[in-house]
Amino acid sequence: MSEPSGRGYKTLAVRLPDELHAQLVLIAGLGGLSLNDAIRQGVQELVDRRRGDGDLAAQAAQALEEMEQESAIKRQALQALLGPTAVKATPSAEQPTPPRGRSRRGEPAS
Repeated sequence: MSEPSGRGYKTLAVRLPDELHAQLVLIAGLGGLSLNDAIRQGVQELVDRRRGDGDLAAQAAQALEEMEQESAIKRQALQALLGPTAVKATPSAEQPTPPRGRSRRGEPAS
């Protein structure tokens, strides 16, 4: 694996006990990997393994439901704070249509 560049990457500081670090360095070296690549590979294997776990889907669904509830509460709080004249910022919100009728001069309104 090569060192990533550009956007889309995060840098993490991982604290390991001395013995685990020494073992990781040995495993990486024996496998011809940099320490960074060995850690990335281990993390990828964990993610792949958990992705296949049925419990993960249930936990993710629960987390999504909680996020949606929190979002709804925050949205209601903001709307209450801004008052009834606040414009809804959601893309699905219907925008009021201007009234149609006649202008003051009796001409059709545009």
